[in-house]
Amino acid sequence: SFGVIADIQYADAEDGYDFGGYRRRYYRQSLNLLRDAVEAWAAERPPLAFVLQLGDSIDGLNARSGEAEGALEQVLVVLGRLPVPVHHAWGNHEFYNFSRARLVHTGLNSRPAGAGPPAGDCQAYHFSPATRFRVVVLDAYDLSILGREPDSPRYRESLRLLQEKNPNDNLNSPAGLEEPRFVEFNGGFSQAQLDWFNEVLKFSDEHQEKVVVMGHLPIHPDASDRVCLAWNYEDALSVIHSHQCVVCFLAGHLHDGGYCLDSHGVHHLTLEGVIETPPESNAFGTISVYEDKMILKGRGRISERVMHF
Repeated sequence: SFGVIADIQYADAEDGYDFGGYRRRYYRQSLNLLRDAVEAWAAERPPLAFVLQLGDSIDGLNARSGEAEGALEQVLVVLGRLPVPVHHAWGNHEFYNFSRARLVHTGLNSRPAGAGPPAGDCQAYHFSPATRFRVVVLDAYDLSILGREPDSPRYRESLRLLQEKNPNDNLNSPAGLEEPRFVEFNGGFSQAQLDWFNEVLKFSDEHQEKVVVMGHLPIHPDASDRVCLAWNYEDALSVIHSHQCVVCFLAGHLHDGGYCLDSHGVHHLTLEGVIETPPESNAFGTISVYEDKMILKGRGRISERVMHF
């Protein structure tokens, strides 16, 4: 079994609203909900093997108030009470607070030292917590203008792609776009990462493994709205669909959550965000893995689900 949680977005700030001004965000309360999740996970029997934190652990508000380091420390202290490893995806809010170069030196860097390819500062890695079972952590902001130095080749490549698809003055606005996912708060997968991902899945096919993939951004339109998808989600999907081993893709980012079973039998689960969860509820889950299925025991806003494969 393993724990899943997304979009905690903690900040020591009064409640606010999303960009549209409709959805309440409980910045201060999100840390209490995380504490409740950690307590529940710590009491699970049989004990969990690990937890997946799907990105946006602290909110961009912290950067404006100079609280980024302190807010992150509070989140990591709570997660540190777990007796098992926590694997972190990096989301847009991490990059509002820290550069990619800085994040590597924080507790959000769960990539093992000497993990090998992909090269550069890509955060993708994989691990096998049990026989014939593998988890792949993807870096959905490998292509992005967030968190990178403006004079870096990857930044320039990402900006070129973004401006090609998004002529708006405000690159965070999807207004009028044919492909509204091409906004600054999203990102994508470099070709190098996709090639590496393909090799990992090839290995898992050959060894008859079941694979769960996680990343901050959803990669299937039926498990997301049209805005919150990874820029080149089709490329990631086509890698997955060229193999037999992937059973589930886990994402955050879309605070409403989403789910679909795609045409190749892969479950796409987008988790509801903690940040928009009222204080009397919660948004986390425990996934138990069996030979032929996974069972999600959701808490609060997250539904129970049986995912056969």
